Amino acid sequence: MAVEICIVFLWHIHELNDDYGTHDEEKLIGVFSSAEKANDIIENLKNAEGFKDYPVSCFITDEYEVDEPNWTSVFFTARWTE
Repeated sequence: MAVEICIVFLWHIHELNDDYGTHDEEKLIGVFSSAEKANDIIENLKNAEGFKDYPVSCFITDEYEVDEPNWTSVFFTARWTE
């Protein structure tokens, strides 16, 4: 019997207005072995510079099962200019 292994991605996403217009600024904070560990990091970062000016709801966690296709039907293309 195979053991299911899951990982949790922790993102910080908020709307950003700059010279290129309005878009989402997305930061991948890290990949964790549990939601609890990701939540501990949120607690540590929510009042830190770069995060404290945004609501805690800007922290997003996504859980994925290892060795399974997690993206099979929804894809996006990110484009930017410099």
